[in-house]
Amino acid sequence: MTRSILVTILLVVLSCGIAFAETTPPPERSDKAKAIFDGTTLEGWEAPPPMLWSVKDGCITGGDGNKIPYNDFLCTKANYSNFILHLKIKLTGDPKTGFINSGIQIRTQRNPKGHEVCGYQCDYGEPEWYAAIYDEGRRNKVMMKSNMAALKPVIKLWDWNDYVIKADGPHIQTWINGVQGVDYEEKDEDIASDGIIGIQVHGGGNTMVQVKDVFIEELPATPNAITWEKLGGVDGQRAKLKAKQKPPADAKPAAK
Repeated sequence: MTRSILVTILLVVLSCGIAFAETTPPPERSDKAKAIFDGTTLEGWEAPPPMLWSVKDGCITGGDGNKIPYNDFLCTKANYSNFILHLKIKLTGDPKTGFINSGIQIRTQRNPKGHEVCGYQCDYGEPEWYAAIYDEGRRNKVMMKSNMAALKPVIKLWDWNDYVIKADGPHIQTWINGVQGVDYEEKDEDIASDGIIGIQVHGGGNTMVQVKDVFIEELPATPNAITWEKLGGVDGQRAKLKAKQKPPADAKPAAK
């Protein structure tokens, strides 16, 4: 074997090692994790009327496969800051009827009026939204795209997938079926680090989203963290960001 071939093999091995080193496996669900969905009722969750959410076959269910008129969110009544969230999610729908999309809101607040929310969304859907970080109702743009080259082979289209989300201080990580989507760090000090957790059914298409086996492990609080209360709620958060924002180039399609 020539020296040049040996060097080539070594470079390939090293590059693979670097790639693996940059990918973190998802945290296992620990004994400290508690269920926040009881499998039979929506106790501990809320959504504004008219209600698009129900429990079917032991799953939180948004929509019924018919046209979704607007973005709607089922949210926890409790607030969370630092945590590890485990759940299973299934999104079905007909792309010919409109945008088929869902996602998990974290560190979020409801808008004072209407069905919308304001906060991070750990996204979910075709063609390349899976496990990305989208800032819903606030900066209205993708904060970090996911590694779809790694995720695409493990995504079970229109079927159940395991979703893990870890939020700890400014650090947010996502995984689907054991594969990391993003490793995101918030650089803006004026972003709230607490809030409700929500499930989105996106308006526009004939869509149904189902979620089950929802467990959360709360992590130690971040000292002197910025909260929605300190910011003055949604209006206060938006006011702080207004001067900084540029028109988003990659906002999601509007519901039709």
